[in-house]
Amino acid sequence: MPLPATMTVVEISQFGGPEVLLPATAPVPQPGEGQILIQIAYAGVNRPDALQRAGNYAPPKDASPLPGLEASGHVAAIGPGVTRWAVGDAVCALLPGGGYAEYAVTAADHALPVPRGMSLEAAAGLCETFFTVWTNVFLRGRLTAGEKFLVHGGSSGIGTTAIQLARLRGARVFATAGSDEKCAACVALGAEQAINYRTTDYVAALRAEKGADVILDMVGGDYIARNLDALAMDGRLVQIAYLQGSKVSLDMMQVMTRRLTITGSTLRPQSHAAKAAIARDLLAEVWPHLDSGAIAPVMDSVFPLAEAARAHARMESSANIGKIILKVI
Repeated sequence: MPLPATMTVVEISQFGGPEVLLPATAPVPQPGEGQILIQIAYAGVNRPDALQRAGNYAPPKDASPLPGLEASGHVAAIGPGVTRWAVGDAVCALLPGGGYAEYAVTAADHALPVPRGMSLEAAAGLCETFFTVWTNVFLRGRLTAGEKFLVHGGSSGIGTTAIQLARLRGARVFATAGSDEKCAACVALGAEQAINYRTTDYVAALRAEKGADVILDMVGGDYIARNLDALAMDGRLVQIAYLQGSKVSLDMMQVMTRRLTITGSTLRPQSHAAKAAIARDLLAEVWPHLDSGAIAPVMDSVFPLAEAARAHARMESSANIGKIILKVI
C-alpha cells in the first residue's frame, strides 16, 4: 500500500499545560540512511514529554518537534542500508521524538521486536523506561546481586520497571510511593519493602538496613541530601530527573569519607551508538524474560491520541500506577 502524504498528529501548539496539546496534520516523514518508518499503533507517555510541552526539554535539532519518545507498531518503510527489518515487522522502538503521530522515523538499531505473546499496546510502554533503567541502574549504578536498591516513585513507569529488573538481577529491592495502594503494587512486583513517604521516613527505613547500595532518584531537590544519608558505604546515587529542582547545597564531606558516588544521565541526548548498544544489551539480557512473561510493563491507562492532554493531566497528577499509553490506530 502506498504511504499517505499526510498524517494526524498531536502537536505542542505553544508551551504550557496539558491543554496546549492539540490535534493537527503534518507530512508523513521519510526514513533516511539506517532508519525505519513505523506506522504507529500505540505510543508511550513519559515525563520528558511533559517537560518538552512546558518548554523545558528541547528536542535534538534533527528530531521531530512532536512529543513522544517510544512507540509500537509495524515497519511501514525502510531507508537505505537497513537489512535487519522488513516492511510489516512488528516492532517497539525508542524514538528521538515524534511518537504522538500516525507515523514516526527512528534508527533501525533503536528498534526491538515485540516480545513473544505481548500486545502492541503493552509493547508501546517498553523502550523509554527499559532503556533508561538499564543505563542508569546497571551501567551507571553498577547494581549487582545481593545489593540493596532503592527506587523513588516505585509505582511510576520507571519505578515498576526498575523493581522488576533489579529483582531479576538478584538485588534486595526497596521503593517509595505516595499511598498504601501504590506501596502494595510495588510489593506485588517484588519490592521487599515499600515505604509510604507521606507517613514514613525513608532515610530511617534504609539506615535500619545499613543503607542502600544504589538509589535511583527522579525527585531531586531536598531528596538529594537525604539520599546521601540513606546510602551505604560506597553507595551510588543515580539521578535521572529533578521534579523538585536540580540546584541544591550539599556538604561533600560525607561523599569523601563514605566513598559515595553521585552520577546520572538523560537518555535523549545520548549518541546513536550508545542507544544502539543499550538496545543490544536489552535484547540479550532482558528480552528473554519479556518473551517468557516473567516480567512485563505495568499498564495504567490508555487514551486515544486526540486525548493526549488528558493523558498528560493524569501523569502529572501522579495518580497512575505504571504506564500511560496513547492509542493511535
